[in-house]
Amino acid sequence: MNTLINYNAQEIREQVSPVDFLARLGYHPAYKSGKELFYLSMLREERTPSFCVDDKLGVWYDWGGANPSGIKGGNVIDLALAYWYPLGFRDVLERINETCNIEPGAAPSISRENFRPRKATKIPNYKISEVRDLGNNPAITNYLQSRAIWPVAHQHLKEVYYYIEDEKKLRKYFFSAGWKNENGGWEVNNPYFKGCLGPKGLTIIPGDSARLALFEGMIDYLSWKFEQRDDGETVILLNGVTFIEAAIKRASDFNDRTIFFDNDDAGEDASRTFLNAYPLTHNSASNYAGFKDYNQRLVSELDNLYRLPSADTSNLVKTGLRR
Repeated sequence: MNTLINYNAQEIREQVSPVDFLARLGYHPAYKSGKELFYLSMLREERTPSFCVDDKLGVWYDWGGANPSGIKGGNVIDLALAYWYPLGFRDVLERINETCNIEPGAAPSISRENFRPRKATKIPNYKISEVRDLGNNPAITNYLQSRAIWPVAHQHLKEVYYYIEDEKKLRKYFFSAGWKNENGGWEVNNPYFKGCLGPKGLTIIPGDSARLALFEGMIDYLSWKFEQRDDGETVILLNGVTFIEAAIKRASDFNDRTIFFDNDDAGEDASRTFLNAYPLTHNSASNYAGFKDYNQRLVSELDNLYRLPSADTSNLVKTGLRR
């Protein structure tokens, strides 16, 4: 008997394939190169296919240029947000459910028995070969400098070296800046990819037992730390807005709470959810109004002050920094 699944955002990210999603919308690859499928972009006009999907990793990247949403790559929800821009986060989740016929009461349904799980935010068949302190790899250093967080990065970030092995035992080697979450997974970040090696989870940075600051990820936290330095709050990093409910539970022990979520649909939706749970929360998004997030404002201001050169990221690839 088929059992309908009421998908939340995390389940959609883990179980809905970008390739299957695009096929439901009527888009099919123009050609295949290795393990990557190339499409004519459905987000903008083009004549040469440059929209790339790695179905095994469950991620996509549009190499051809900007689209109205400003989203260049990510998982299936990022794709849906770009495709149905400017719909909000919840509306997009509903559209995905409708498109994939997984809305409760819809038919045909998708059952647990015949649905193949997808892990869009985890990198399968990986092995971490080495973890080093920052300062050994010029590409990672340049990237962190370009994000204006290098002076405060050493305490929280590492250089993570790993490889992905396919079914033929062929390996591709990568490296990224990374930090651990509370479940032992490594959150990795570079200009083209945000992912997780191992189980997903929150990252908790201990501090004052009464005061709590919450960020979507490490880059924004380090941007805040660059300006605030030793402010002392306990910090929770969501490592993805789908962990907002877990963060709400962890926040119950604190009297003073401040959120620094992104000024996009997903971030604003997370802010509303958190504020519904804790109405007296300080929402600091206005401090970077006009920018997507805290880091974007910091980089813009420093660039205007010092005209910082952009980092050379020509040797990076979308799933990591290639060795």
